[in-house]
Amino acid sequence: MGDMANNSVAYGGVKNSLKEANHDGDFGITLAELRALMELRSTDALRKIQESYGDVYGICTKLKTSPNEGLSGNPADLERREAVFGKNFIPPKKGRLLWAAILLSVVCVVLVTAFNDWSKEKQFRGLQSRIEQEQKFTVIRGGQVIQIPVADITVGDIAQVKYGDLLPADGILIQGNDLKIDESSLTGESDHVKKSLDKDPLLLSGTHVMEGSGRMVVTAVGVNSQTGIIFTLLGAGGEEEEKKDEKKKEKKKKKLIALKSKAQDGAAMEMQPLKSEEGGDGDEKDKKKANLPKKEKSVLQGKLTKLAVQIGKAGLLMSAITVIILVLYFVIDTFWVQKRPWLAECTPIYIQYFVKFFIIGVTVLVVAVPEGLPLAVTISLAYSVKKMMKDNNLVRHLDACETMGNATAICSDKTGTLTMNRMTVVQAYINEKHYKKIPEPEAIPPNTLSYLVTGISVNCAYTSKILPPEKEGGLPRHVGNKTECALLGLLLDLKRDYQDVRNEIPEEALYKVYTFNSVRKSMSTVLKNSDGSYRIFSKGASEIILKKCFKILSANGEAKVFRPRDRDDIVKTVIEPMASEGLRTICLAFRDFPAGEPEPEWDNENDIVTGLTCIAVVGIEDPVRPEVPDAIKKCQRAGITVRMVTGDNINTARAIATKCGILHPGEDFLCLEGKDFNRRIRNEKGEIEQERIDKIWPKLRVLARSSPTDKHTLVKGIIDSTVSEQRQVVAVTGDGTNDGPALKKADVGFAMGIAGTDVAKEASDIILTDDNFTSIVKAVMWGRNVYDSISKFLQFQLTVNVVAVIVAFTGACITQDSPLKAVQMLWVNLIMDTLASLALATEPPTESLLLRKPYGRNKPLISRTMMKNILGHAFYQLVVVFTLLFAGEKFFDIDSGRNAPLHAPPSEHYTIVFNTFVLMQLFNEINARKIHGERNVFEGIFNNAIFCTIVLGTFVIQIIIVQFGGKPFSCSELSIEQWLWSIFLGMGTLLWGQLISTIPTSRLKFLKEAGHGTQKEEIPEEELAEDVEEIDHAERELRRGQILWFRGLNRIQTQIRVVNAFRSSLYEGLEKPESRSSIHNFMTHPEFRIEDSEPHIPLIDDTDAEDDAPTKRNSSPPPSPNKNNNAVDSGIHLTIEMNKSATSSSPGSPLHSLETSL
Repeated sequence: MGDMANNSVAYGGVKNSLKEANHDGDFGITLAELRALMELRSTDALRKIQESYGDVYGICTKLKTSPNEGLSGNPADLERREAVFGKNFIPPKKGRLLWAAILLSVVCVVLVTAFNDWSKEKQFRGLQSRIEQEQKFTVIRGGQVIQIPVADITVGDIAQVKYGDLLPADGILIQGNDLKIDESSLTGESDHVKKSLDKDPLLLSGTHVMEGSGRMVVTAVGVNSQTGIIFTLLGAGGEEEEKKDEKKKEKKKKKLIALKSKAQDGAAMEMQPLKSEEGGDGDEKDKKKANLPKKEKSVLQGKLTKLAVQIGKAGLLMSAITVIILVLYFVIDTFWVQKRPWLAECTPIYIQYFVKFFIIGVTVLVVAVPEGLPLAVTISLAYSVKKMMKDNNLVRHLDACETMGNATAICSDKTGTLTMNRMTVVQAYINEKHYKKIPEPEAIPPNTLSYLVTGISVNCAYTSKILPPEKEGGLPRHVGNKTECALLGLLLDLKRDYQDVRNEIPEEALYKVYTFNSVRKSMSTVLKNSDGSYRIFSKGASEIILKKCFKILSANGEAKVFRPRDRDDIVKTVIEPMASEGLRTICLAFRDFPAGEPEPEWDNENDIVTGLTCIAVVGIEDPVRPEVPDAIKKCQRAGITVRMVTGDNINTARAIATKCGILHPGEDFLCLEGKDFNRRIRNEKGEIEQERIDKIWPKLRVLARSSPTDKHTLVKGIIDSTVSEQRQVVAVTGDGTNDGPALKKADVGFAMGIAGTDVAKEASDIILTDDNFTSIVKAVMWGRNVYDSISKFLQFQLTVNVVAVIVAFTGACITQDSPLKAVQMLWVNLIMDTLASLALATEPPTESLLLRKPYGRNKPLISRTMMKNILGHAFYQLVVVFTLLFAGEKFFDIDSGRNAPLHAPPSEHYTIVFNTFVLMQLFNEINARKIHGERNVFEGIFNNAIFCTIVLGTFVIQIIIVQFGGKPFSCSELSIEQWLWSIFLGMGTLLWGQLISTIPTSRLKFLKEAGHGTQKEEIPEEELAEDVEEIDHAERELRRGQILWFRGLNRIQTQIRVVNAFRSSLYEGLEKPESRSSIHNFMTHPEFRIEDSEPHIPLIDDTDAEDDAPTKRNSSPPPSPNKNNNAVDSGIHLTIEMNKSATSSSPGSPLHSLETSL
């Protein structure tokens, strides 16, 4: 570790250490000393603190800060600290621009593409900085608890850390309650590290608080923090760049370079374990990487890549055939038919002809290859992402936006997402009396009131408080945990002040705190009294705490015996009625440990938090957000199933689900508790079986009293399921640290922007900045819109492709010259690629997108309706172009442009062909706005300013090219009459479009779809059932009876396919038993360990199983390369998994109980 310290000081802080020399006198401790201290670990650090500074308070004194009051907040003091110790900011890596100049037409395409890339990059930079700016942290300044942006934290600040935080700077613990940190991002060790003043007080930036709370003094920020040092070594900081330049200048001194490179290698080697997030060292990680399957492409990317390759191949073939035919025709005509000899002096002319043919071939290829496709996707996604920001969706991963359009299931939290997260206590059961509204303080015996006030004040996190409203007449502000704020609000309603109790018993005076987590579902605080006795206060889920109560405060305030049957009475008469009204029930209790007895074993929590005396049970109301029921109705109409997954009581959950519209009276849907769910999905050995999950999830609507592990199991079970025709695409919302695994596993993870912890945000794809369920519905709309925008663009582009390629090909073959010249083709390419992608990809979404079912993973990009439109419009355009090409000169009474000599001036004839062709594309762009056969193509056209601008702009440029383009564009000026004819023929496409939409697609059986998803081998057989539910307004009436017939046939075909696949896969599977997919992949990821949070599920044969547990506990097999669990995989699982899982983890271990076997 010592070498490490030297290295990092040598590399990272040369400048800072120079700076600090001038300011040494200001503080009793230097930057270098602090950095050296933060490099040490656990006992070494503790020894160093004790030897050099006495204790943490000694360091606070030297840093001129107060452990309780924090910094004064004086701007001059903060500036001085920043000057000495640096700012909490790591400069990003500098980017470099490369410029390229190409021919004029190509430059246009390149410039537009480059501009789009640049604006996309700028957008994401803005997005990134917004995420960073919004990240705030709680510090104490001038005795006030305030939240400041992470970049403003400075050395000497007293920061409050709590469950779920991502630490923004290095620091030393001053006071902590049950604090556990996940340091895997720095050390690769995935076990949570317990932090305490007497064992390991160092807290490092970039690590996650997984449990507990506390306060720390900040000792290193920015490039001097542990994360900063790593970034500097990886070359992110600006200083590193400058050093590289200096190195280049000194290249002559080879020895010096050799030494430097050695030092850098040393540093890199030292950093190795820090870089490898997977745990273990770097080499192992590389090996793992080689075995892991590549990141799955998004559904849309997969379909587009495939389609683009197919179109590209066809284009290449056409261009090759064009060149070959032109060359052969010329050679045969010149040397065979006309019998001319090959003259040496004519060679340059022949070469010119061949070059011309080659250029025509390349032009055909350029027009055929849809290079605008990736651009259209990028623009559509980038535009959507920007607009989604206004709809409170902060998109972290681009493809999440598009995946959301295919979502078939949403697993949502209750608190804060479906409800307002503004909690208030509305009912209470105190002294054996059920109050339907909060009683007057006089009605409660004084000793009960005293227990209540002290218990709530000290046994709620000191970070939870109620502040006065910001505006007069507003509601008081709830800061911290909302449930705790409701309890503190109860004290205010009882005319008691919790702050007085907290001033009397500061946080340091708390003897021991068992902080809340998802396994305990309770929080307990131990106080040591002056006479040596102890008192513990406990609060938590009513069923859990009541089971630990052996006494209850009676009507006169005295404790009396509390038997199991009394408990059942309270559950029936108090808790269930409260829960059925949608109230969350919390039980408050206490226990005394007399002074004479030996001190209890505090680490043995089960012996401490038992034998309690019940003080009260309170009912907390969290009203449903008024807009949620409507949003859920929209989801259900759009074919998306909404499920509620909550930690609340099942009756509360059922009541809220009914209010939201997730459950409707009289429907046959399931509401399960976590333990019941676990019992149903596990076999006798306690292993999860996919078959069992498949029996439950289709009807499951509410999962109550669930742990984060249950949430992950449910999400994984739905995603891996093959019972429905399409693979389910699941979106999940989460706010807690433990929701990380489920958010990562889901197709789209939504984290809460307000209530969410940093860990949840890190694991998510989209952050909901307003924590509101309606924003998820907006995300669905935008996702579907992206998909439709790409389809619109494809419909438009492929029409142009087909026409341009056929015109160039046949024209070249018949007239030995392409009617559309190379530069004209490039202009057409610019219109149809770049400009059209801008115009069609920026269509705003409409509510009608929510009136159809999700497309599914295997729905082709080009439906049969679209294929009908493409071929129909191509037919019209080809007829017009060929009529003009071969009879236009007679119609307009002008000279023919066919068979013109090599360098002839541009002809009016070919200019009219070019002009009409471009105008037909322009009007067809309006047709392309509708892809489901709708008649009104102008609907909502003025809502899209970009579309109107581009269409008009293109028209103006076309006028300029034709009238003033001259020789470079092979154009000749046209008269007004010729222009009007061109416009008339162009507008014909709109009328022709109406004719096409009257033909029912079902009659055109020969039409094929294109742009399917993944290959047959890559997807479950069930997904291959054709999607018969494609929207086509013209044919809806004609198809009611046919649909049932098709479905019957499809079912039979699917069943036959599945049987065949299953039969073949059994043999394949027996050869490679290791190909399987289990929860192990997820367990090896260090960020999320579920071992702590997995409640032990008692099984019938638990006790026997644990005795003869095999020793191989963590032998995780390589993950299956097959992401979708297709038929090949499931065949093997059924035969081999049973005996495999027995060796993979010991029964009864958390890993074992998590093991997922299909």
